[in-house]
Amino acid sequence: MAVRAVSSCSIFRSASTSSSSPTLFAFRCSPCHFSRRFSQFSIRFPIFRSDKLVPGHGGLQSSSVHSLVDSIMEELGALRRRRRVRAAAKVELTSSGGIVEDKLVNRTLQQGLLLEFKKDSERVLLAVAQRPDGKKNWMVSDQNGVTSSIKPQQITYIVPGVENFDHAEISKFVQRAQENSDSALLEFAWVELLEKNKRVTPEELAEMIFGSVEPLECYCAHVMLSEDEVYFTVLETKGSHSIYGPRPAVQVEELLRRKLAKEAAEKELQEFVQLLKSAKAMPLDAKPPKSSWMVEEKIRQKIKSLESYAIDACTNDDQRKTAGMILRAMGMVKTASSALNLLINIGFFPVHVNLDLLKFNTRTDHSDEVISAAESLLSDSYDPDEIERKDLTHLKVYAIDVDEADELDDALSATRLQDGRIKIWIHVADATRFVQPGSIVDREAMRRGTSVFLPTATYPMFPEKLAMEGMSLQQGENCNAVTVSVVLHSDGSIAEYSVVNSIIRPTYMLTYESASELLHLNLEEETELKILSEAATLRSIWRRQQGAIGTATLEARIKVVNPEDPEPIINLYVENQADPAMRLVTEMMILCGEVVATFGSSNNIPLPYRGQPQSNIDTSAFAHLPEGPVRSSALVKLMRAAEIDFRKPIRHGILGLPGYVQFTSPIRRYMDLLAHYQVKAFLIGKSPPFSAGQLEGMASIVNMNARVAKKLFSSSLRYWILEFLRRQPKEKRYRALILRFIKDRIAAVLLVEVGLQSSVWVSVGADVGDEVLVRVEEAHPRDDVLFLKEIVIES
Repeated sequence: MAVRAVSSCSIFRSASTSSSSPTLFAFRCSPCHFSRRFSQFSIRFPIFRSDKLVPGHGGLQSSSVHSLVDSIMEELGALRRRRRVRAAAKVELTSSGGIVEDKLVNRTLQQGLLLEFKKDSERVLLAVAQRPDGKKNWMVSDQNGVTSSIKPQQITYIVPGVENFDHAEISKFVQRAQENSDSALLEFAWVELLEKNKRVTPEELAEMIFGSVEPLECYCAHVMLSEDEVYFTVLETKGSHSIYGPRPAVQVEELLRRKLAKEAAEKELQEFVQLLKSAKAMPLDAKPPKSSWMVEEKIRQKIKSLESYAIDACTNDDQRKTAGMILRAMGMVKTASSALNLLINIGFFPVHVNLDLLKFNTRTDHSDEVISAAESLLSDSYDPDEIERKDLTHLKVYAIDVDEADELDDALSATRLQDGRIKIWIHVADATRFVQPGSIVDREAMRRGTSVFLPTATYPMFPEKLAMEGMSLQQGENCNAVTVSVVLHSDGSIAEYSVVNSIIRPTYMLTYESASELLHLNLEEETELKILSEAATLRSIWRRQQGAIGTATLEARIKVVNPEDPEPIINLYVENQADPAMRLVTEMMILCGEVVATFGSSNNIPLPYRGQPQSNIDTSAFAHLPEGPVRSSALVKLMRAAEIDFRKPIRHGILGLPGYVQFTSPIRRYMDLLAHYQVKAFLIGKSPPFSAGQLEGMASIVNMNARVAKKLFSSSLRYWILEFLRRQPKEKRYRALILRFIKDRIAAVLLVEVGLQSSVWVSVGADVGDEVLVRVEEAHPRDDVLFLKEIVIES
């Protein structure tokens, strides 16, 4: 049997007023006085130590219960024997020498009786019966002064020996009952009853442990029995009467073990809650660092449960249960948003934590093993294709990308031939110079599938140093590349082409804005850039003649500075895809894809050939719509999903091409890298490393991860746009371009200055293609909520 330390430091005397009742003292003491109080009984108890919680930058310390169950269980054998001796002295049977047989006879309910009833599933109250209410129900006045009607089946106990009880005295009665209740007395009675194999009623138990069957003692006994979960169990119940029997010793032993474990867990939970409250109350700059919550295993597990609950990713019921208990103990509702707010308030999560990044379990760092392998590749100067590389360092080379691009994997050159035709070179960084199929770096890149670009950070497919220093094109330095050269006919179609390993020296690293500015200035010394722009125009016209569909629109691009701050700097840019520099780069990348598809088809090379059915779209039906975002929005709604064939080219109706292969981003997209592996092998006279079937199997994994990355990018971009709008002055006006009508006067619109699509109710008279003025009524990025309202200007 186990020992239970009870909780207060007082001594009470039986409340019985009977002079004939024997006096019985029960001792209750706090843990610090436990041994001293019971020293007269020669009982030894283990000492429990509790260390003060100290949250801070040095880590988190929590109090510990030292082998709470095991240390107590060591005393069980000897304690059982001693207690049995003492129990005989403390607990006496009734005068008849045995337990009175309970016949489960219910008392007739009448006015003035004191009774206990179930208010609801969690509350039990004392009340005084007032009067009948109908045939079976009774009106009662409870301890809270509330009068209500109860059913007979709600009554759990009728206190014996009471008539005409004043309901104003109920609270005092309850308080005295609580003071007299002690589970240690219940344990003494259990020892005696177990040895004699007797069952007991509350009244009989009151006689045993208090030597009295007065109302207060009977009710105390009833409360102890009904609330006990260790020593006694209900054998039989009829109405408000119950008979209890002592549990077997083995069962009590196990229940005590569970109870002690539960109490230890509850103590541990309360200590953790205090830790949370302490961190929550700290100033932002003084909160414990995230790493400090991960030091101690018990704390780490509770934090991980909250984190999983916040992102709806609990792996088992224990995590959900733990998170729920923590939130309840913190006085918070059991919702994912509550868990999220709690983790933010204690400093574990930043205010703008990216939940999707956690939900998708996106890899943000490379392992030490992969980084080490990448550094070894960088230190190896051997180039297997050095002899075969064509020297193109004499060409002027333009690398055009967004200003914050870290991975530069394509660049352009152009000239006009003597016969007036245009020759273009599309240079693509040769990632296979460093990485080979099946290597540890390659396998990691395949698992990722793509680099992840977010407003707050870039998570590259390859280790950062390898991707940005080794593979990327660098201005003014000799760089390895795979170059696709194309000579165009005057109508923009392909006259001739070649694919070679090359070495280039990029001349300019330009942003789209600076490239557009150079085109606008029409400088004589930048003739090559002008030729590229002319080629882009030719190609665009030719593709449209082949059925290509224009989908240029406005798109937002955001860069967040210091995203860990509560109010980080948000830099928002709106890119017009019809911008000359963007159109130039887009057309050249499409041209490269057409050439590689033609090259692969001519040489029977398995490649990821992309296509997209055109769905017989009649573009003339949309000619009435303004060209640009409005027309693009209408056309996109009709487009079918892209398809991939790994054996031969398939028509790409949207691009107006007989075949297409993505080839220009091998550092960012693994499917492009696969195309490089296949083409590079052919260029040096080897068989492609992968069959069409192998490519298909790999693509299924890669494309799944790529879809996740795309979704992650979209949700993150939208979050930061909404956060940007939330911070703007409420009176600020925005131009909204009506794309289409969703229902009645609810229109889908594009916020021109923001590059975000939303919806708004517009007044009668507004039509598709019109611009209206709107303001932001509400913007809640965490809930993905944006409410716009049209501004109607009175004429």
